[in-house]
Amino acid sequence: MVQTPIKQLTLEEFLALPETKPASEYINGQVLQKSMPQGQHSRIQQKLLDAINAVAEPESIALALPELRCTFGGRSTVPDIALFRWERLSTNADGTIGNSFTTHLDWTIEILSPDQLATRVTRNIFHCLNHGTELGWLIDPGEELILTYNLNSPPGLFEIGNDVLLPVPSFLPHLQLTASQIFGWLRIRG
Repeated sequence: MVQTPIKQLTLEEFLALPETKPASEYINGQVLQKSMPQGQHSRIQQKLLDAINAVAEPESIALALPELRCTFGGRSTVPDIALFRWERLSTNADGTIGNSFTTHLDWTIEILSPDQLATRVTRNIFHCLNHGTELGWLIDPGEELILTYNLNSPPGLFEIGNDVLLPVPSFLPHLQLTASQIFGWLRIRG
């Protein structure tokens, strides 16, 4: 069987393409479409955004945004939750939030979907860390565990039933979350 080489796109060519649903990401010259979010993914994303923004937004500390295209370091990815410190938010001249985010985020959170490759998502987290992101989380609803990553300490593993506080960015010391709390959001009956 003869394989036809796939033409690699430049980042600029990728950014000129129309958006897809679910979003496509540009990684190492290739366009890779993300998995379609499912129920557990969406529920954790919604509740986590609410919890983070309840602590971060009123004091103008930071803002967590869902499915935001972030383009930096030669990649263009769409983390499930992208958090930027307030002073680093992309803004327009009139003070409104910008549409283009071309610098590293401060906290990246990925929620694994059943058909998603954990290694691909982990690579995106490490890309962020290597370009200035303080913290990355990989949440796996199927295994009910959360892996945490930063460049200053070994990865952390947090499982349901463990009431240890999850690491949060240094600028959000009042945010307190546990794996049990996060996975508890999935239970909507009894």
